[in-house]
Amino acid sequence: MLQLESLFARNPVSPALKCAVMAIGGAEDKVRGRQILTAFVQRSGGSDAVIGVIPSASREPDAMGRLYHDIFMEIGAKDVEILLVADRSDAESAEILAKMARCSGLFMSGGDQLRLSALLDETPLLEQLRTQVWQGQSVLAGTSAGAAVMGHVMIASGGSNEPPNRSLVDMATGLGIIPDVIVDQHFHNRNRLARLISAISAHPDKLGIGIDEDTCALFEPDGTVRVMGKGAVTIVDPRDVNYTNFSQVEVTSPLSIYNLRVHILSHADCYNLNTHQVQHQSSSLPSL
Repeated sequence: MLQLESLFARNPVSPALKCAVMAIGGAEDKVRGRQILTAFVQRSGGSDAVIGVIPSASREPDAMGRLYHDIFMEIGAKDVEILLVADRSDAESAEILAKMARCSGLFMSGGDQLRLSALLDETPLLEQLRTQVWQGQSVLAGTSAGAAVMGHVMIASGGSNEPPNRSLVDMATGLGIIPDVIVDQHFHNRNRLARLISAISAHPDKLGIGIDEDTCALFEPDGTVRVMGKGAVTIVDPRDVNYTNFSQVEVTSPLSIYNLRVHILSHADCYNLNTHQVQHQSSSLPSL
């Protein structure tokens, strides 16, 4: 029998935020309506927004930085800083830290979450980023890999088209912006439910957040997660799980998990991280 009560007592699912964090499932609309990216700029100050782009997860960070620079300027931001961290020494640069300090919004691009974590983990830049977000100085958004790194632990890689099992997912250390969640991206688009369940089975004190493409899980300071975009956000909640064979079976054997709770939320639906209740709030977001 798996006992979860003590785990949740040690690790409450309650982000220490004073402004919004936007976890985007990847492939967000960059051309037409740009609903999610526009919402990010608006949350960051609208015409007064100074956006800092961190393109370090990308294999072509210069090109990725320029792409988002142009998008955010076209949306109407006041200024855009490209915070180019190509190696860990850049994450200690006084010049880059000074640029980041003036940003009312910070945006982490897609790419490889392991690369992003390796470049930023335990650096002055990450410490300052957390401070700016947690103290309400900067709105944070991350897409694809930039969303996957939000938790204290993250999915580094994994498979699909198999039942949940211990070998299906590889975990690594994330950036700990919202420590008590595990975020997966491109979710239903790449059939990733089994790997998120596998990750949660290994870390039953966390809450699973699976985000579809062109979809955003918007974490509010009051503990509400609001869904925005074309797809769905899947919540995998293990709080009521009373049995799993995770520690008893071979790594490739299917897992048994009893009383796992799953919610599928679409645009304008909400999930309360404090009460673990779902809510539809159609008046809170513009229609698509």
